[in-house]
Formats: sequence, C-alpha cells, structure tokens
Amino acid sequence: MFWVLLLLPAWALAGTACTRLCLTAARTATADTADAPVGRELTLYEAAFLSGGPGRVVDLTLVSMVRRRRLLLARTGWVTVVDPRGRDEMERSVVGAIGPGGQSRIAPVRSAAAAADAVSGLAERLVGTGLAVPEGGRGGVAAAVRQVRLAAVAVCALGVTAVSLPVPSDVPRHLVALWFTLPLALALGCLAMARMEVHPYTRRASPAGQRLLDALVRQADGADGERVFLTSVAVHGVHATGEPDLRAAFAHRERHAERRGG
Repeated sequence: MFWVLLLLPAWALAGTACTRLCLTAARTATADTADAPVGRELTLYEAAFLSGGPGRVVDLTLVSMVRRRRLLLARTGWVTVVDPRGRDEMERSVVGAIGPGGQSRIAPVRSAAAAADAVSGLAERLVGTGLAVPEGGRGGVAAAVRQVRLAAVAVCALGVTAVSLPVPSDVPRHLVALWFTLPLALALGCLAMARMEVHPYTRRASPAGQRLLDALVRQADGADGERVFLTSVAVHGVHATGEPDLRAAFAHRERHAERRGG
C-alpha cells in the first residue's frame, strides 16, 4: 500500500505547520498584555511604517510633497525638486536622496531615503513603544500562515498522487482520498481560525500597533479629503489611490527597478 507512505508525510507537513501556527499565535497573544498608551495616536509616518515598512514611509513623503507642489512627479518615474526646504527629517531625507541636481528617478531616491537615519529612528521609536515588532521577530504569524498554506497544497498534491497510483482491489479509491482529506481539513481549519483570531497578519505592527492603525483609519473617515487621501497612501500604498498619473509614476519606478535587478 504505497499510498500509506504518501499519507504519512501529508500528516507530518500539516501537523508541523499547524503546530507552528498555533504556537506563534499563542506567543503573540501572550505578548499583547498591555494596551497602547492612553491617548496615543499614530502619525501618518508611523502608520506608513507599520503598514508597509521603510519604503512606504518614503512613498508617503513623496506623495505628500507632490500634493503640496514642493516636488514634481512625472509619469516616466522622475522626481524634480521645486522647494528644497524640508519641513521635517523625512522630507529632508528625500530631498537629500534626490541629490544636488534636483532631479532623479524615484527608485534610487526611495532606496536611499528608506535607509536614512530618519526612517531607522522612526522604526526604533515604534519598537521601543511596543507598537512595532523588532526586526528579528517580523513575519512570525504571517510566515506560519504561509507554511500552513503550502502544507495544504502539498497535502492535495500527495492525495492526487496517491489516488492516481494503483491500489489494492479491496481498497476503494474514495477511501484513499478520504484519508487525505483529514490532514487537509486540519490545515484549512487552522487557516480559518487564524483569519478570525489574528488577521491581518502584519509583518511590522504589534497587536497594539494594529489597533492604533485601525483607529487611525476610522478617524480618517470623518476628516477632510486630503487627510483621507494621505491616510490611504500610508495604510494601503500608492496603488490604492485613484490618481492615474501618480500610479503611473510609481508603476514606472517598479519596472525600472526590475530592469536594474535583471
């Protein structure tokens, strides 16, 4: 019964992945013993970092400066300085990354500004207040969820292989398939519980940080249009905006970065 030899790794994959997910979720819940500081509100820079990391902070800064006409952004992926005076550390980092010529492609500006002291200092402050997950601990639940998903796919592949192989005449094929549905059900059940209990699976925000992110989004619903727009960029990224020119400029940035990487 060769199909039994395939069933064993199916159970091992599903069991190991689900155990890791349960333990990781339990550690996350245990670590979340305190609420965020009373009255604490996230800045847009903080929200951008918790939602998308250093690159998102730079994207927000670029978009904010473009909206105030302190930068010009072309659909071809070039950014030009109009007003070199930065209002804060982030803006000064972006202007410095553009360089003395006052013009550059977005991709190198984004990379340089994301590695600047202003962004690293922001990250340290968020980690220090318990709103962000330290570098070494990022992706715990998200990585565990991905592992369970991969395990579910592997169980399906092993099940299909087992059913397609010759089986003894006294063993119905539907019974073989039924045995493989058990580890698959385990994996899918863990994914369903994880989605209900610990979704979204953020890579950077701690549970307290995620609560403040949710509060920021709710507050933005009653704010002015500009605040809503920038909050959307901070939390969801540039591609969540409805401005075609802005989306085209950042899409061109990504294509340029891919060509350089290739």
